[in-house]
Amino acid sequence: MKQKPYASERSPAPIIAVLVVLIAVALYWWHNRQQQEAPPPPAPAVAEAPAPTVEPPPQPAQPEIQHPVTPPPDDTDPALAAGDLNAGLMALLGNQTVLSMLNTDHFAQRVVATVDNLGRSLAAPAVWPVHPAPGRFTVDAKGDRLYIGAANAKRYAQFVKLATAAGPDRLVALYRKFYPEFQHAYEEIGYSRGYFNDRLVEVIDILLATPEPDETPQVLLTQVQGPTAPERPWTRYEYADPGLESLPAGQRILLRMSAQDRKTVKDRLAAVRAALVSNPS
Repeated sequence: MKQKPYASERSPAPIIAVLVVLIAVALYWWHNRQQQEAPPPPAPAVAEAPAPTVEPPPQPAQPEIQHPVTPPPDDTDPALAAGDLNAGLMALLGNQTVLSMLNTDHFAQRVVATVDNLGRSLAAPAVWPVHPAPGRFTVDAKGDRLYIGAANAKRYAQFVKLATAAGPDRLVALYRKFYPEFQHAYEEIGYSRGYFNDRLVEVIDILLATPEPDETPQVLLTQVQGPTAPERPWTRYEYADPGLESLPAGQRILLRMSAQDRKTVKDRLAAVRAALVSNPS
């Protein structure tokens, strides 16, 4: 009969099984711990979208010059030899005429502002380069209607004389020599991108298009409500015809002249225009 083996001699299989289980548990615990302690993997890199580009708003194109002005050639004309605009005016028109009729204070600024206003609804006398016509605006009554008075022609006679005092070529030559002053003044009053000579030609065309009424225009005296009577009622006349009253300021002024004086002024304006546009650069 065989003897049973001693305990020390028992098979190692159960022990190995226990070790395998312990190792498996240890490995499982270590793996989970590593997973908990390890930092999360970095997020995949995403290419950053470029910042949107903002294009500046388009700038308005510089207006094309229609009637460029070039300096006049050297000449022996005293007006062109003058060192400044006022001296040139005196050489062209005479000292007495300039001092009595022109407002030479900021003359270039007054000219560009008045020219621009003549093509609009209002031309304030405060900025005119000439002194206002003397006397009062008068009317003639025919029945219960009022018309521009024939006596007004005398008030405008000196301006017609001034308009024809110098030939168009000499006048335009003086204007061309001192044109930079007029252009600078035009920019100063708010037309930084405009060309004054183009506006001058445009306004001359407006004045030349002044209608010729079949008869002396009828006027009305506008009523002013209030306890105090106006001190200068003769300044409140307006054209009875709404079509005439809505005309640009320069045309309304020309309609106050006699038909003959208006023709004289238009003829001179046409001659000046021809001289202005016949000298392109």
